[in-house]
Amino acid sequence: MTAVATHSGAGAAADPAAAAPMPRGRRSTELLMLVFAVGVVLAAYASAGLGLNGKLPAGLVEYGAAFAVLVFVAHIAVRRLAPWADPLMLPLAALLNGLGIVMIYRLQEAGRGGNPGNVITTMNTSTTLYQVVYSAAGIAAFIAVLVVIKEPRILQRYTYTLGALGLVLLAIPAVLPDSLSVVNGAKVWIRIGGFSIQPGEFAKLALAIFFAGYLVAKRDVLALAGRRVLGIDLPRARDLGPVLIAWGASLLILIFETDIGTSALFFGLFVAMIYIATQRTSWLLIGVGLFAAGTYAASKLSSHVGARFTAWLHPLTHANVFCTAAQVHCVSSYQLAQGLYGMGFGGILGTGLGHGQPYVTPLAQSDFIITAFGEELGLTGLMAILLIFGLLVQRGLRAAIGVRDPFSKLLAGGLAFVLALQVFVIVGGVTGLIPLTGVTTPFMSQGGSSLLASWAMIGLLMRISDTARRPAPQSIQDEGMTQIVRAR
Repeated sequence: MTAVATHSGAGAAADPAAAAPMPRGRRSTELLMLVFAVGVVLAAYASAGLGLNGKLPAGLVEYGAAFAVLVFVAHIAVRRLAPWADPLMLPLAALLNGLGIVMIYRLQEAGRGGNPGNVITTMNTSTTLYQVVYSAAGIAAFIAVLVVIKEPRILQRYTYTLGALGLVLLAIPAVLPDSLSVVNGAKVWIRIGGFSIQPGEFAKLALAIFFAGYLVAKRDVLALAGRRVLGIDLPRARDLGPVLIAWGASLLILIFETDIGTSALFFGLFVAMIYIATQRTSWLLIGVGLFAAGTYAASKLSSHVGARFTAWLHPLTHANVFCTAAQVHCVSSYQLAQGLYGMGFGGILGTGLGHGQPYVTPLAQSDFIITAFGEELGLTGLMAILLIFGLLVQRGLRAAIGVRDPFSKLLAGGLAFVLALQVFVIVGGVTGLIPLTGVTTPFMSQGGSSLLASWAMIGLLMRISDTARRPAPQSIQDEGMTQIVRAR
């Protein structure tokens, strides 16, 4: 006998045939955090204007409205294109981007208001506007990634194409004349007329995809153990080829482009991803050992790299030395010393936005923007910024853990790591922890290349997060709230 029972109301039993409730995409949480991020940026912008001139900055409404429109357009794009993506990545990236605009405005106004100082020659009254335009281009790149890449594993089809593209982007500055590629001793730029681009920023994305595709295909071979030494399973000698090739390529970058930062990012990314793919500690030890040996050799063979090491080891000894382009073996640590002095002057709580002298440090708007924040926001503000970067990296790693596709998992882990490594390299360099390099601070430094690449990276991570958090399709069999109960 079969009975048909209908039910409704709060006390009715759960229908086993009905679809399970769908999890929330948390886009409302993202919107709320974006409102908070925009509020913090506007407060910082107003504080900088008050500190400089004793009044609210003239462009507060215009710049604030432009920034708010940009981030909310990005939010709408995420809501439509990646509704299940992590709700914190976009607000965290937007907050860093906005704070970078605020500091660039503050440095732009040095010497033009009530707080006299040195006008930075590479900045003018339109620099802040340009940075907002670069931010718009970055968010456009972010949206483009979400539109074009529907599933991250599709990128695996272009593994070797993107690998070749990444190597070409790294090699172009090395083969160009110095007049078109050299900035502050490093051949990392392409400059034609008034246009300039740093191709290494985009190369790291292409190479991350290449490493992910290559290591997914080869990880079983690379994970095989050879001899066991001191409790560590070393890889077989025949499997050392990939890491030796990557090491050789990083040394070529170091020697021909005299750029420690790009070399460290390139090789560090490969070693980190091979460790993620194989779970072999031996690869980390081999990678660190090879890079340390190569860097030491380069410091002896390249006068530019050697000068960086000397300035790092003796930052105050050479603080008053000024080098010209003709002085090949000259060692100057003026820039590093001024950055250290500024952060020391800021102390725990800082001088306040607009009240310090960060403009004294050369390149305070780009390579040394961290020292500008350290001086005017103090150790407390600098640690808060590093915490924001840490949260962004953590959300990327969480996406890597959550996604099931091996390629996407490895790619997300590599992108999160390269973001963490880039922040470590630049912050460690300006604080004297490691030799100074020329990499930018993601989202914050002046310029368009870094912003475009950083926003594209967030787009990839959010696409992977959307894939990881997206619920499985469910068939709904709940028509008319009818339950079929069979009884004998």
